[in-house]
Amino acid sequence: MTTLFTSAELHRATTLLASPPLVRLITEIDDNGAIPPRRLAGIISDLSRHHLCCAVETARTHGLVRSVPGVGLELTETGSALADLYDATARWARHHNRPQPVSDFTSRVRHTFDLLAASLATDALDGSRAETSLDGLRELTLQWLAGNPQVTALPEPEPVA
Repeated sequence: MTTLFTSAELHRATTLLASPPLVRLITEIDDNGAIPPRRLAGIISDLSRHHLCCAVETARTHGLVRSVPGVGLELTETGSALADLYDATARWARHHNRPQPVSDFTSRVRHTFDLLAASLATDALDGSRAETSLDGLRELTLQWLAGNPQVTALPEPEPVA
């Protein structure tokens, strides 16, 4: 199957999606609901303020979260779909004991996205692929990326003054 993306776009997207702070942010909101204003650092206390700010900025830029007055930071429909993709990748990794038989959720997601990146990049380069146990995840990932082209797009260049 030929993908609609270049290998550079796929690499950029899978690197972004596998970012541990982004995984933590999306799954925290998915698991526990909206994060009230000024409570983010207390709720996700294992990440530095810098990593949290970067994760929120990235999630907002790509339409994964939104701030709702009186509610806080919540997932968009796109963010909810990404949370479902994260769950599917973690289930696959757990079933295949990846990266190790005992691993945390974020490590499982990151490792699986690394495998997907290599597999999808090969497809983009030569248009062919071998059957793998990743087939279901490959399809889910490609569907998600096709529905969210903002994740694979290059950032707009800064205007020259």
